[in-house]
Amino acid sequence: MSEMSIDQAEVEATAATALLESREILPTIEPIEEVPVDLKASELYINRELSHLQFNVRVLEQALDEGYPLLERLMFLLIFSSNLDEFFEIRVAEQLRQLKYGREDVGPDAMYPQKVLEKIREICEINVDRQYKILNEIMFPEMEAQGIRFLRRGNWDTEQRRWVKEYFEEKILPVISPIGLDPSHPFPRLVNKSLNFIVQLEGKDAFGRETGLAIIPAPRSLPRLIRMPDELCEPGDNLIFLSSVIHEFADDLFPGMKVRGCYQFRITRNADLSFDVEEIEDLARTLRGELHSRKYGDAVRLEVDQRSPEELISVLMAEFKLEENQVYRVNGPVNLSRLMAVRDLVDHPNLRWKPFTPGVPGKLKTEKDVFAILRRNDQLLLHPFQSFTPVIDLLRQAAKDPDVIAIKQTLYRTGVKSDIVNSLVEAARNGKEVTVVIELRARFDEESNLQLASRLQEAGCLVVYGVVGYKTHAKMMLIIRREGNNLVRYCHLGTGNYHSGTARLYTDYSYMTSDKDVGEDVHKVFQQLTGMGKIQKLKKLFNAPFTLHARMLELMQNEIRNVQAGKEGHIIIKVNGLTEPKLIRGLYEASQAGVKIDLIIRGMCRLRPGLPEISDNIRVRSIIGRFLEHTRVYYFANGGDPLVYCSSADWMERNMLNRVETGFQLTGKNAERIVRELEYYMRDNCQSWELHSDGSYTLLQPQEGEERFSAQQVLLEEFAKV
Repeated sequence: MSEMSIDQAEVEATAATALLESREILPTIEPIEEVPVDLKASELYINRELSHLQFNVRVLEQALDEGYPLLERLMFLLIFSSNLDEFFEIRVAEQLRQLKYGREDVGPDAMYPQKVLEKIREICEINVDRQYKILNEIMFPEMEAQGIRFLRRGNWDTEQRRWVKEYFEEKILPVISPIGLDPSHPFPRLVNKSLNFIVQLEGKDAFGRETGLAIIPAPRSLPRLIRMPDELCEPGDNLIFLSSVIHEFADDLFPGMKVRGCYQFRITRNADLSFDVEEIEDLARTLRGELHSRKYGDAVRLEVDQRSPEELISVLMAEFKLEENQVYRVNGPVNLSRLMAVRDLVDHPNLRWKPFTPGVPGKLKTEKDVFAILRRNDQLLLHPFQSFTPVIDLLRQAAKDPDVIAIKQTLYRTGVKSDIVNSLVEAARNGKEVTVVIELRARFDEESNLQLASRLQEAGCLVVYGVVGYKTHAKMMLIIRREGNNLVRYCHLGTGNYHSGTARLYTDYSYMTSDKDVGEDVHKVFQQLTGMGKIQKLKKLFNAPFTLHARMLELMQNEIRNVQAGKEGHIIIKVNGLTEPKLIRGLYEASQAGVKIDLIIRGMCRLRPGLPEISDNIRVRSIIGRFLEHTRVYYFANGGDPLVYCSSADWMERNMLNRVETGFQLTGKNAERIVRELEYYMRDNCQSWELHSDGSYTLLQPQEGEERFSAQQVLLEEFAKV
């Protein structure tokens, strides 16, 4: 319709209305029914795998942040590699499995696996190429300027080459096993993510065989980076790659034959463990059997030196049953994550993060009796800005205290020789009843957890593996102590794992209390895990898979009712992932009703913010910095009487519906403190990435005249000694 016709229609409509009014006739106007937006529509959701991949890209971007120390920028570059490895091992492998067996599982975004894989390839190809350009054109030159050199074999002088030759003969040759390919020597089974070389040979071996090809698996026991003696080099740190040494002396592995070419490659395999829970009789035994197969799952990715001849790449593709779109040609080492060893080979504190000492609240620092402190006040800690030591001290004191009669603990990722485990062992040997719920299926920690279970059992602990089909992800410690004629329960609840190492790297809340109702609730959750029975009603905790999900939906609806009643409506959610469709629809509904929503989502986020009349009241940001953001916090304004929760659960299907999780409310000064710290993250303007409705992210920058504000830096300065 032309502009003229629109104007004419308006004129005619106005005239008709005037005519009716002049006749004093009141027309009956039927209200136009608004068609409600279908909040299940696929265009309202971002694909989970692509969102996950975007998080890895944000990690890569940290390597370009010149505000970070140089070696820390290198670590971000290498973490991108290790993250991408896991992404292919699990997420890409799952998409390929669905295609292979014709069981395509389409999420709320309605993207089929084939399309997802195409987009993954597109994003990975661009960013893997960027990664190697950053390494070669920025990282290596900047490190060399600081005296950290990676010596190429073409640049070794005579003395250096003599030293490398001796190293090869003494340290590498005795343990390496080259394999010539012929009918009696088929292509070897290569371990997942191992460094290997494919070699072109010319000539005949001692048996008269003329194979043409060989494989050299690099032993995993050998370091990938080797430090050359200082006296042979310029001042500084001089390193060589194991791959350079093998390349240089590959001829020595095939006496009498000529090596025409030697090219490194690496295979990434499906590393997800799968078994039928209905068939399991002994979970530990089943896992032990599956762990070996993880090393030899179906290939999902081939990384090759970009100088490799196409005919050799074709040989590898055929051997591993891979397509061209699963091959990545790279300009550098194929196993970049092993470069992390550089941290232990050089001493440049000026190129690392400035060290800090985590803070300890006054009472926990000056008083030794943690039980006495908790009888007076709850304690809330934010790691790594505040020390994890008080949590260890609580358990250590319980292990020695003759009045403590029982300890119950969940363990997800801990480590066999951690302080936590040592205290549990000591407690059991001191005659206390120690029950430990170990989640054997914590991905990539299964083997460690099996060893952990054996150690605890040998010490006399009662070890259970939770509930088959539901991972135990809750972070709970329960200590029962005899005080006079009463039994008093002391609890620790957390958002992160009982691991002192990750407590220095991950942000997590720890809550310690002697609250009677909380103690009873934790006791009931342990009963559900170790025994059998109906769901027990909890007073102060919410737990998945029973009440946590429903409680979140209920609280969102409560915010809607408050806004409709003219009260404040505000939701703040800080989690690692937001993918559960019902929770996303709840947030969309709240946004439509006028509730202000701030989401701090580190990784995957399926929700699209900023959609007109759907999510225009929602803002999503992702904080990427020195520490891995790991806290899970839920805030609801509740009409001026805020409700604040911490939890072990992200807003994902697996956490809310298929895991054992806990959510616990904080009140008073502890709640006020968490709200203040959430506000720090919402003010962050230098490590905060804002999500747009198209799924892209933009790094926020201070506006003109605005000071830089880093939430992590402010928390360090507030709580720790820097």
